[in-house]
Amino acid sequence: MVTMEIQDAVEQLRAESGVAKIFSEPYETSDGTTIIAVSRLHRRWRGDPIAVPVGVFSIRDGKALWVPATDQSRIALLGEVIGLAAAVIATLAVLRRPPWPDLSIQGE
Repeated sequence: MVTMEIQDAVEQLRAESGVAKIFSEPYETSDGTTIIAVSRLHRRWRGDPIAVPVGVFSIRDGKALWVPATDQSRIALLGEVIGLAAAVIATLAVLRRPPWPDLSIQGE
């Protein structure tokens, strides 16, 4: 049975991993795909550790597919920070003029 093989693989991953990972119970969908969610324990500086989603194993027809979880808000925040830094650098470049005088060529 495929479920027993999956559980054996999950137990092996738990034993080999140095990081505390949390695997959900295998869930089988109506089309025969088995899904296992994976999380890791994130230890906060103050307070209890929380489970952070890492991704999902999707198993169908004996083939496993790993789908990583992405934090879209973190990616958007990074883009905003880079845009702000670029705007500050451009503003400083425009406002801070070189110490030498302006040179201009005057026609005849």
